[in-house]
Amino acid sequence: MVGTLVNVFTVTCGATIGLLLNKALPERIVQSVFAALGLFTCFIGISMALEGDQPLITILTLIIGGIVGEILRLEKRVNTLIEKVKAKTKGGDQFVEGLTSAFLLFCVGAMTILGCFDEGIRNNRDIIYTKSIMDFFSSIALASAFGRGVLFAVIPLFVYQGGLTFFSQHLEPIVTIEWTDQVKGIGGLLLIALGIQILDLRKFRLINYLPAFLIIPIMIELQKLLQPFLTGILT
Repeated sequence: MVGTLVNVFTVTCGATIGLLLNKALPERIVQSVFAALGLFTCFIGISMALEGDQPLITILTLIIGGIVGEILRLEKRVNTLIEKVKAKTKGGDQFVEGLTSAFLLFCVGAMTILGCFDEGIRNNRDIIYTKSIMDFFSSIALASAFGRGVLFAVIPLFVYQGGLTFFSQHLEPIVTIEWTDQVKGIGGLLLIALGIQILDLRKFRLINYLPAFLIIPIMIELQKLLQPFLTGILT
């Protein structure tokens, strides 16, 4: 979990710098940073989404994952927990948005999942170290726009990435090219939605879509089972 600890450290440093800038910069500068971050998130999301070569499987997985998340009310449960943290820390209205936006930006991307798998399975930390550098600059921008909620995002970041790295050796059989493509496709779409949300164009219950990542192996195997049948129909 060395990569995760490094990532937590870089985000903590970046968020601290962002909080200092937040107090020093005028509101119009903060809003400009806010807009740039939203656009950059959309750009990263589009780049990732275009790497997926199974759009039908991607959208079906995302829909089913969203339905599962809605049934489990994941977003509501997470927000309730965050509200308790906000109450104890006396955070403002931006606290929840900053924490959830930071968590989604740092943890939903393909680099997070692939980096944790690479460290857990092959003891290779190149991807997670690269992500840590990117998260350092992103956390500066986020904290300067949202405030200290971004700093608290290091807690779920540590739990999520650390847990994924720890259990990755047991998930090694599902790490295929098809799985990687679906991670990129779904992660890219969620990052696009996050960028739109940061730009304040529309709100999404993004956390409810996270079960989609767990459904990927099932959808891939289902596609393999149905492929001969569908091929026979089309021919």
